[in-house]
Amino acid sequence: MAEITVELIKTLRDKTNAGMMDCKAALAEAGGDLEEAETILRKKGIADADKKAGRAAKEGVVASRISEDGKTGILVEVNCETDFVAKNENFTSFVNEILDHVESSDSVDSLEALLAQDFSGDAATLEEFIKAKIGELGENMGLSRFAKFELDGEGVEATYIHMQGRVGVLAEVTCGNAATTSNDAFQSFVKDLTLHIAASQPICIDRDGVPADLVEKEKDIFREQMKDKPAEIIEKIIDGKMGKFYSTNCLLEQPFIKDGDKSIKDLVAEVAKETGDEIAISRFERYGLGELVEEEA
Repeated sequence: MAEITVELIKTLRDKTNAGMMDCKAALAEAGGDLEEAETILRKKGIADADKKAGRAAKEGVVASRISEDGKTGILVEVNCETDFVAKNENFTSFVNEILDHVESSDSVDSLEALLAQDFSGDAATLEEFIKAKIGELGENMGLSRFAKFELDGEGVEATYIHMQGRVGVLAEVTCGNAATTSNDAFQSFVKDLTLHIAASQPICIDRDGVPADLVEKEKDIFREQMKDKPAEIIEKIIDGKMGKFYSTNCLLEQPFIKDGDKSIKDLVAEVAKETGDEIAISRFERYGLGELVEEEA
């Protein structure tokens, strides 16, 4: 059995970020074998993670990454329990490792499928890697959602992170010619677009993207509000109210935050004219930190 020295304990702590007493106990159990002690801590971390899983994780960060060629964009929300841990360097490294995995792995349609993917490290899967980190950092943590956009044609993926990671946006803007992506007007538009989405919180690009059940829910609310009015005018009033609803929630119909006299649709047309190219917003995601926890509460 190797002697369990302070230096050995410190080495294990530096490798695992576990507490000093936990490191000492793991080394004692492993007979002083550093590698075995690390494995013991990892297993303990996974076991501890199950106990911590029920604790609310409302803090954390929304983070993003754009590939060098601008054709792949990633947005993730990674949660923890406290703001203190969210600002910890180890948590930041943890988030970057998740971004690394999403960037290098095959695209999947669900969070469940992503978590089940093989992880390029000691953990068998991404889910097990996250559980091990829960044990190391001592808080419930998790990847609550992600988006990965990959562009086949011409255009760019763009991102904006606001309020030190409390709001994040990923947007895909397409064009007809590769040269357009280097145009100053196009680049300025893309930047303004991501800022606009962060501030204005659209739910979809246009009216076709609004879920039918949400449309009917809004109409039912308006009908209830006007139930004492003559039936023949209710539907006309509802049409007007739905117009306001669409201009509030559909990206292309929203007033541009920097110039309320223009809609985003107007802005797209201006940039298309200036660049002499076809410009389109094909998709976007906006994450606000803790939104999913609030919805479930």
